[in-house]
Amino acid sequence: MTEDGTGGALPRQRDTTALDLRQGTVVRDAPAPLPPHETTAIDRDQVPPPPAAEEPAELRSVEQHLDEILTAVPQPDPIELAVLDAQGLLCAEEVVSQRALPAFDQAALDGYAARAMDVEGATLEEPALLSVIGETVAGPSGPMSIGPGLAVKVAAGAMLPIGADVVVPGVWTDRGVVTVAVHAGPQPGSYLRHTGDDVAPGTTAVQVGTPIGPAQISLLSAVGRDRVQVRPRPRVAVLSAGTELVDISTPPGPGQVVDVNSYALAAAARDAGAEAYRSGIVPSERRRLGEVLESQLLRSDLVLIAGTFASEGDMVQEVLAGLGEMRFSQVTMHPGPVQAFGRLGRDAVPVICVPGEPVAALVAFEVFVRPAIRLMLGKRQLFRRTVQAIAAEPLLSPLGYRQYLHGQVMRHPDGGYVVEPLGGGDEAMLARMARANCLIVIDEDVTEIASGGLVTVMPLLLGG
Repeated sequence: MTEDGTGGALPRQRDTTALDLRQGTVVRDAPAPLPPHETTAIDRDQVPPPPAAEEPAELRSVEQHLDEILTAVPQPDPIELAVLDAQGLLCAEEVVSQRALPAFDQAALDGYAARAMDVEGATLEEPALLSVIGETVAGPSGPMSIGPGLAVKVAAGAMLPIGADVVVPGVWTDRGVVTVAVHAGPQPGSYLRHTGDDVAPGTTAVQVGTPIGPAQISLLSAVGRDRVQVRPRPRVAVLSAGTELVDISTPPGPGQVVDVNSYALAAAARDAGAEAYRSGIVPSERRRLGEVLESQLLRSDLVLIAGTFASEGDMVQEVLAGLGEMRFSQVTMHPGPVQAFGRLGRDAVPVICVPGEPVAALVAFEVFVRPAIRLMLGKRQLFRRTVQAIAAEPLLSPLGYRQYLHGQVMRHPDGGYVVEPLGGGDEAMLARMARANCLIVIDEDVTEIASGGLVTVMPLLLGG
């Protein structure tokens, strides 16, 4: 397994066959990247349109745009939470125990506390016979002690009698009440826990950077900590921009589309570990738009905006520019090459703009936003794990652009993985995306992968 999203500049041109996606013919030594089409190249029933007459002023690689975002996003200061509220977050302090765990010598299982020398060499044919002088169970109890030839019946977690140095499991005995026959003698120290065996006073119980799950909550509770310092969930505001958008409860008219991005991206941000707030469709009036953006900058650690932004005269771009420096770029990726990033407002809050087309928006989230959220959470693993899989059918990709295709990856009966791209020209892209369990990643300098070839696959596991 490898990590995706690392690296630097565009890789050199490989010795591969380039496809002229405008004509469907083979070309050699193609001189420049072809702008990608807004449907995936695997839709062989559709032919992408010819490239625009003018290239954008700035063309950036995926790594360049990602590095700018990851360099700029801050890590929120640690906060103190109740241990149950800290579940899923990273510990931000070294928790030192002031208690010994266990706090007293105790039995590790149900059986009989005894002296090891009294049961040494016991067998089924020649058992050791001990007098049972009492019984202890887990809970408050007074100290007991034993001497030669004596035993105390104990339950798991019960205080060990003074003088006992072994617990004989009940299944190794005849379970006698007055006298017990021991059929096997364990070694000294077996099946018991000494004071401080688990955690000694003054030692670290939970380290900085440890993910807090059920086991860590158990340990924190045992050492007496009901609150703990953690890396908080970043607050992410999600907005959608576009005059064509209507809310989910409004039937769309001609030329209108439902705002699915604010819902999908808020869900994706929550899955990545953020505290996501769906602000919805941005206002169409300039002054009100400015107020909404400023209020989101005040309450958020990161602002995420999905929209189709015009190259000139776009009101959202102009209002964003009034709040700070915002860089809109053409990124060498498909789908959705138009991306933007800036730090705006009084507190220089990171703002990420992704394409308005829903499939491209979620792809951009996976590539740029999810790693930023995980960085803000303090995670060491920023990117999803990737695997190499066998392509079940030929794949096409525009030269010079990193292609992300939705697919289904599965285990191959002979080992490894096999991946199949989803959909054709007759299937809605949202339905295709909903069926996918992975993204197929094709590098910028690869235009064609034959059936049976190896390709990089990013499984899309919830919470992964």
